[in-house]
Amino acid sequence: MRLLLVEDDNHVAAALSAVLARHGFDVTHARSGEEALQALVPEGAGFGVVLLDLGLPDQDGYEVCGKIRKRTAIPVIMVTARSDVRSRIHGLNLGADDYVVKPYDTGELLARIHAVSRRTAHEDPGAGGEDALSLGSVRIELPTRQVSVEGAVVQLTRKEFDLLALLAQRPGVVFRREQIISEVWRTSWEGTGRTLEVHVASLRAKLRMPALIETVRGVGYRLVAPAA
Repeated sequence: MRLLLVEDDNHVAAALSAVLARHGFDVTHARSGEEALQALVPEGAGFGVVLLDLGLPDQDGYEVCGKIRKRTAIPVIMVTARSDVRSRIHGLNLGADDYVVKPYDTGELLARIHAVSRRTAHEDPGAGGEDALSLGSVRIELPTRQVSVEGAVVQLTRKEFDLLALLAQRPGVVFRREQIISEVWRTSWEGTGRTLEVHVASLRAKLRMPALIETVRGVGYRLVAPAA
């Protein structure tokens, strides 16, 4: 797998690149946000994962993440020294797929890289023979991964789309939190539950339908189909 490592510290990058290479990764090192964005032209340039350090010299790492997400759906793992929940939620809202907090265990980092890669390979949980799902004014195009409300396209992140498509398979049916995390995030790691809550809140806001996804306390979530 080709991996783009965005890290301004050459010593850290060299050591990490050596570890990743030993585990079969073809690593390209970008020392700044601008280098990273250029490396992803055209259309991701064949990279499987972006490992993005937030402490960059030329641009805020969050800004770089947002720009990457606008250009490509490549999984992005943020690397940050900021351990507070608000910072991590902000990164996830910008489209990051995962994050690791410094100092991190190399084994955990490798596991997370492989996990986001598996998620990408299974990123269409709504696929089941249908090309589109219509729920009142909401239309979900599965092949193109496009969502529209009353004909207006709504820009969703990959995980937001996956979550919506999963719930839309069976409107009114309660999906357990553990089931959603397993299907959409392909993991059972602790802490993913908070990520689920953030994505649900983001979907409600972007679709401008707070009642579309109902929280079933102590169980999970269900989609309440809107009136046509």
